Amino acid sequence: MPNMANNLGHVFGGAILSLIDRVAAVAAIRHARQSCVTVSVDRVDFHEPIHLGDLVVARASVNYVGRTSMEVGVRIEAEHLITGVRRHTNSCYVTFVAIGPDGQPQPVRPLVLETAEDRRRHAAAGARRARRLEERESEGKQR
Repeated sequence: MPNMANNLGHVFGGAILSLIDRVAAVAAIRHARQSCVTVSVDRVDFHEPIHLGDLVVARASVNYVGRTSMEVGVRIEAEHLITGVRRHTNSCYVTFVAIGPDGQPQPVRPLVLETAEDRRRHAAAGARRARRLEERESEGKQR
């Protein structure tokens, strides 16, 4: 919509980040069946602009489940409505924690890995989680 675009007719990155957070939250809440809060968003690179009038398609999948946290992958595509051509514009990973009525983190049911693609995404997410934990530990030592 026009209020989501800059003077070049490109959708604001912040509008896409908001969409990413909302789409990822739905995936996390549906998996956990309880409230979830955003903990972090991994690096987001905008590969191509999304133009005013494009249809924005967002897909999310829960890739990894820890005890109380989940990694949700989000892929954004822009579709030209006349030609039907879709372009991958960006992807990122969002980490959520399930929160109970008392405001404290709550356990999340395990992820069921049914396909080879599920197992691939889970393994890659596990590696990203290990890197994030290493970075967090390293940052804590520097303070």
